[in-house]
Amino acid sequence: MQQSAYPALPILLVDDEPQILDTFSDILQSAGINNIITAGDSREVMPLLAQKDLSLIVMDLTMPYLSGLDLLHEINHSFPQIPVIVLTATDDLKTAVECMKTGAFDYIVKPVDMNRYLSSIKKALEISALRNEVFSLKQYLLTGQLENEAVFSSIITKSRKMRALFQYIEAIAHSHQPVLITGETGAGKELIARSIHDLSGRKGLFTAVNIAGLDDQMFSDTLFGHKKGAYTGAEQTREGLIAQASGGTLFLDEIGELSDTSQIKLLRLLQEHKYFPLGADVPRRSDARIVVATNRDVQELMLKEKFRKDLYYRLRAHQIHVPPLRERLEDIPLLLNHFLDEAAGSLSKKKPSYPNELITLLSTYHFPGNVRELQAMVFDAVARQRSGILSMDSFREIIRQDNAVHKTVFSSNNPSSNLLSSIFGRFPTLKEIEDYLISEALRLSNNNQGIAASLLGITRQALNKRLNRAE
Repeated sequence: MQQSAYPALPILLVDDEPQILDTFSDILQSAGINNIITAGDSREVMPLLAQKDLSLIVMDLTMPYLSGLDLLHEINHSFPQIPVIVLTATDDLKTAVECMKTGAFDYIVKPVDMNRYLSSIKKALEISALRNEVFSLKQYLLTGQLENEAVFSSIITKSRKMRALFQYIEAIAHSHQPVLITGETGAGKELIARSIHDLSGRKGLFTAVNIAGLDDQMFSDTLFGHKKGAYTGAEQTREGLIAQASGGTLFLDEIGELSDTSQIKLLRLLQEHKYFPLGADVPRRSDARIVVATNRDVQELMLKEKFRKDLYYRLRAHQIHVPPLRERLEDIPLLLNHFLDEAAGSLSKKKPSYPNELITLLSTYHFPGNVRELQAMVFDAVARQRSGILSMDSFREIIRQDNAVHKTVFSSNNPSSNLLSSIFGRFPTLKEIEDYLISEALRLSNNNQGIAASLLGITRQALNKRLNRAE
């Protein structure tokens, strides 16, 4: 059985008529929802809930032994986090109101409209997933612990920001919703995507593709595949990456480069979980989870109408921003030692030691290429190394060249550019300017926060928030 595109926790169907259970199970499976269990006796439900976590309960109202309304009372009292959809042949307003007051998520009258039924199921599952995510996040924040430390072993870090990301990843890993990963080039976005897949419990493959530079046909062919004869040169039927990632995770890197036509096709895939291979008339169902990444500012792309808002809000059901290396300088010693081990092994050399000044030097650099750039710098230095101590010369040269580039770019006739360059040595980020202004205001006011806030033109409470955020 293929893994569902929907929840890891099962849906429970409760009805005393086996034929109805079979019918509604088939309807859910045809919609790609396969994790289903059934109960033909309402008395079985509460013992089952005591043993098993569920995402949703769909039950009949009129049943022997324990009525649906009585069962609803018990579920709402003991397991209020589980949404319950009531199905009934009783089209009675008073009964409907009583069910909703008792905690029912929805009340559907038989004969059931299938579109209404599936729509209600999907909404309830989304609510259930969000509740579980919030609960998981609360647990992680309270304990500060990770349940699966080993999954993140490939990400070398001791940063509190990164550890907070890991906790969030553990909370959302089992969700079927898409994930949008943002961050600068070389920050480790694909490693984050792999960790999401590894934690998800999905049995299928992690399939990654960089979609930058793909035109619409190449995008469609790469993802959806094609039938034989779909276009000139299509001599054999070929499965796309979505089929290869069946039951697993499809990772699309550089999503910000996608053309408008391809964006529409991806949006349809996310909405309907269906796609058409090129040349095919019959749609195929997808159960791959979609994880995307970009180093572009998606908000800016939307303002320029280069990225669809409806696609963005579909993709950002869960969003992760990977901080750049300059915002986690505590990781530099760890990464330096790790890359020295790698480089020495790769080049069949003895691992060199390094002067303490190297850490200080690297901590002053803003690393536009992030972790990947540091890795390249270390490999280059080890390749050049001729003694037991690593030379700092190649690091100094790279930093000097980068500073020269920034001076060339920003040494225009614009006085403000020259001023910023003289203070920061390059064009600063908004956060760096904010931190600098706050630091200067506190210095000028002898650390009197009231005076500093006045100098900055903000309230003391606003200044306190910024200072606490920076800690």
